[in-house]
Amino acid sequence: MHIRRAEVGDAPGIARVHIESWKETYTGIISQEYLDSLNIEDRIGLWEKSLSQTSQLSPVFVALNTENKIVGFASYGKKRTEKFNADGELYAIYILKKYQREKLGLKLLQAGVNELLEHNYTSMLVWVLEENKSLKFYESLLAVKAGEETDKIAGKEVVELAYVWDDLNALQQMVIHKLKSEKK
Repeated sequence: MHIRRAEVGDAPGIARVHIESWKETYTGIISQEYLDSLNIEDRIGLWEKSLSQTSQLSPVFVALNTENKIVGFASYGKKRTEKFNADGELYAIYILKKYQREKLGLKLLQAGVNELLEHNYTSMLVWVLEENKSLKFYESLLAVKAGEETDKIAGKEVVELAYVWDDLNALQQMVIHKLKSEKK
């Protein structure tokens, strides 16, 4: 397994992971009708556009299995809201369920945090649905809940929680430590 920066040609693999992981993660949280309607072809177009326009300040990283197939991805960039004390944002991080618990989340986080630090970001925000069990991942890395908002997805009201790391250098060190200690 390894992590690398995404390229435009990765759009189909990212789209597949995006759709499959939504179905795995959000069943019972978001309407099944909506999840069933998600279309990989639509997502390919969105990801092709995003990857062709992505600057160095909005990197996307992919996690590849031993067959070089994309099994996870994460995207980062400038914070998209004026709320909360952060300058960077983790826009998305998705890993196929089969590959979770293999430290890919930490590795994707490490790649993105390193990139943000290289571009002088100092802090990072992430939004996560309150019912998403993955919020424990952020909490285990000492992200601090900074707020919440109610949103509608497929006609259902959901609560999104904002978590912030106010020191990317400290997060970087924590991720490095977790990756090293868990190799032993």
